[in-house]
Amino acid sequence: MSPTRIVLAFDVYGTLLSTDSIAKRLASYCGEEKAKIIATTWRKYQLEYTWRLNSMGLYVGFDVATRRSMRHACLESGVQLTDAQEEDMMRAYDALSAFPDVQPALKRLQTLPQERVKAFAFSNGTYEMIASSMRNAADLAPHTETLLEICSVDEVRKFKPAPEPYYRLAQKVDKRAEHAKEMSEMWLVSSNPFDVAGARAVGWSAIWVDRAGTGWQDSLMPRARDQPNEIVRSLEEVVDVVERLCG
Repeated sequence: MSPTRIVLAFDVYGTLLSTDSIAKRLASYCGEEKAKIIATTWRKYQLEYTWRLNSMGLYVGFDVATRRSMRHACLESGVQLTDAQEEDMMRAYDALSAFPDVQPALKRLQTLPQERVKAFAFSNGTYEMIASSMRNAADLAPHTETLLEICSVDEVRKFKPAPEPYYRLAQKVDKRAEHAKEMSEMWLVSSNPFDVAGARAVGWSAIWVDRAGTGWQDSLMPRARDQPNEIVRSLEEVVDVVERLCG
């Protein structure tokens, strides 16, 4: 019997790439103080827009939702970007900075037996956004083709945490939704609580990356079986978890 293959699905925005890093570019248009506020509200509305679209049974690409939520955040802070400035900000969004723990974690991940571990970049972003972001992030670029295969929600036209994206990735690696054990071999790695909740709801396992050290606070689904299987402070600790799972 062949050994179990563990699938690691790394969330991209907020887990591998820092969405807060966009504030540096924004500051050139509206000053540092407003840029920090806009960056935070931009991310808030970006996610809210995806959830609204899911609820309404509608879909636009993540790039479109990102641009529209940027406008919302800017207008809320009294900032009106020109068309050229908007385009510049969208290019900047495709060049977000990777978190400092990304490169050492991925280097360690490469030392694991590849027949036992399969890794994906699993994101709400379009394929083009994810690929561009990974190419432009110095700490991710070396792993774009050799380690992290891309899986975008564009394939099912539903955003996480709807169940369809999780089922789609499981299908791609021949894990059957009706088999609980096979679904539990799918491991989400995310710093976003909503993503963890979505993965656990379909029977995946999940590692929550708690860089701030606040502890799990999400109370929507309070049962232990709906919460992360593992909580880590750094992506490097994810490899420790995988090594333990691989025995």
